[in-house]
Amino acid sequence: MTRQDTYQAVTADIVAAIEAGTPPWQPRWDGGQQSALPLRVCNTPYRGINVLALWVAAERRGYGASHWMTYRQAQELGGQVRKGEKACKVIKAGKAVSRDTRDLPEDEQRHVNFMRQYAVFNVEQIDGLPGRFAASLAPVPAPSRSAFSDWFGRTGIALKVTGNMRAFYDPANDYVHMPPQEAFASDAAHAGTLLHEAIHATGHKSRVGRDLGMNDAAYALEECVAEIGAAMVAAATGCQRCPVEDHASYVDAWRKVAKDPQAIVKAASAAQTASDWLIARAGGMAIQ
Repeated sequence: MTRQDTYQAVTADIVAAIEAGTPPWQPRWDGGQQSALPLRVCNTPYRGINVLALWVAAERRGYGASHWMTYRQAQELGGQVRKGEKACKVIKAGKAVSRDTRDLPEDEQRHVNFMRQYAVFNVEQIDGLPGRFAASLAPVPAPSRSAFSDWFGRTGIALKVTGNMRAFYDPANDYVHMPPQEAFASDAAHAGTLLHEAIHATGHKSRVGRDLGMNDAAYALEECVAEIGAAMVAAATGCQRCPVEDHASYVDAWRKVAKDPQAIVKAASAAQTASDWLIARAGGMAIQ
């Protein structure tokens, strides 16, 4: 499978899941459980498109464990991938010294970007691993309203709350507008909406800078960025959230994105950058 095939497959799976009402970043609320960021064997989170690819695979196959590893890594830990188990493809991106400049002094070497695929397995597909890799979706307690408000305040993004029942980001005046918190069905619904709008706000030129949707294609991509980014922030900080409920709008946005297999990579990369910015500014969320 080529990288292009991987992008197309991930996008198609996401569109199908959204149409079914079960996007891969949808929190699993049974007992307060929520999907976490997928983790490498060394406990560092995967990033960008790999987060989506592994969320999709976990959702489709019913995995509750966060860790993924290669066949060789499993063997080195004393584990064995069960016969017949299928791997999930992830992508490694980086920079390497160009072959024709390897023999030159370091300051004269030229670097080129590279991307390659490799196969990983969820720990639920592997027998004999150490106990620390036991499959579980840990309960995630919800931050209190004050804790979540403190977290958002640390981002430095202006917030206006009025009786207007629309939630939106105003790029011209650089502020997020929200309805009163009591207008939301739950704290998690309020958190999901505010995180979504906060991701939009990161696109301002004073933050990470991003095309905020001056045409249909850019708008569709930005809506995907906002919802993926909100899910990444929630997973990284342990915040319970409900995704923004606008089913028809997001199905339409993802269908537009799906026309360009590279768009899913752009959306995931932009969402990662946006979530990184928010977390760097505001940190984690205290449970109070």
